[in-house]
Amino acid sequence: MNTFSYVRAVDPADAVALAADDPNAVFLAGGTNLVDRMKLGVSRPSTVIDVSRLALDDVREQPDGSLWIGATVRNADLAAHPLVRQQYPVLSQALLSGASGQLRNMATTGGNLLQRTRCVYFTDVTLPCNKREPGSGCPARDGYSRYHAIFGASVACVAVHPSDQAVAMAALDATVVVLGPAGERRIRLVDLHRLPGDRPEQDTVLGPSDLVIAVELPPISGQAVSGYRKVRDRASFAFALVSVAAVLELADGSASVGEPLIADVNIALGGVAHKPWRAAAAEEVLRAAPATPDTFRRAADAELAAAEPLEGNARKVALVRKALTALLGELAERAVGRASVSGDRDGR
Repeated sequence: MNTFSYVRAVDPADAVALAADDPNAVFLAGGTNLVDRMKLGVSRPSTVIDVSRLALDDVREQPDGSLWIGATVRNADLAAHPLVRQQYPVLSQALLSGASGQLRNMATTGGNLLQRTRCVYFTDVTLPCNKREPGSGCPARDGYSRYHAIFGASVACVAVHPSDQAVAMAALDATVVVLGPAGERRIRLVDLHRLPGDRPEQDTVLGPSDLVIAVELPPISGQAVSGYRKVRDRASFAFALVSVAAVLELADGSASVGEPLIADVNIALGGVAHKPWRAAAAEEVLRAAPATPDTFRRAADAELAAAEPLEGNARKVALVRKALTALLGELAERAVGRASVSGDRDGR
């Protein structure tokens, strides 16, 4: 590990000011990804700014019903929070599917969103990688590509974003609150991460001294159901080959008059792109359509029409189709069941 300076920020504004003074500075919260990269020589910061003790570790409901999640809230605490488990189960499920219990006790909300790819070519400094050394090449395209992107990739990079939490938050239409030299601003989570294009070294739209201070989740309908499904090589401590996060709401009364209709749906995919992939084509097919297996299959096919798999990851197309249709079927059953219970109560 290279020599670096360490400083502890006293508040968010101090952290931003310290980073603005050193373009090669990094923020340290849980450190579960940063420290690994530093040990491998992938990241070589000159200054490490500790933000782990800032007063950003609370989860609170806002007056408008939205949920404020501080950037240093630990993943384990967020997954277990009563409001998250009750109102946003897709987020709790996604968090609990990530890493191990020990890592979830350390990892933070902000750090989880900003973790970098686990592409084997990126983490091995003896190999070329455009993300680590721009212009050096992308051997993953013709090499080991089992974990790589099928959407939104470029000639320069086919790596995927590893976060489970980010996929769930993308499906929840989350907003990221950022503090920078020019003040505070809000960025839709689906706009936070970039597709690689010809600049794969730039993961997000953030500047070098921008600090994530919170994530806001909008209020969710009491009739909506949500869930997360992850396909991986082993039951724990494994990144997604493919994952699906979805929020589904049926039209009022439709469940009791034949085929239920889908009033609204949000879907995000993980393990398939350089960022959490919002499945807009699938959502368009689903809205106002009957919640049936045939509809779910058509939605998956519509989304996968844009897939461009590599030789080593072509199986991801089938995995997305199966995971998406299975999760939508599960959520539709739950939504119908909830509507039936509500109808029985109203009848009494």
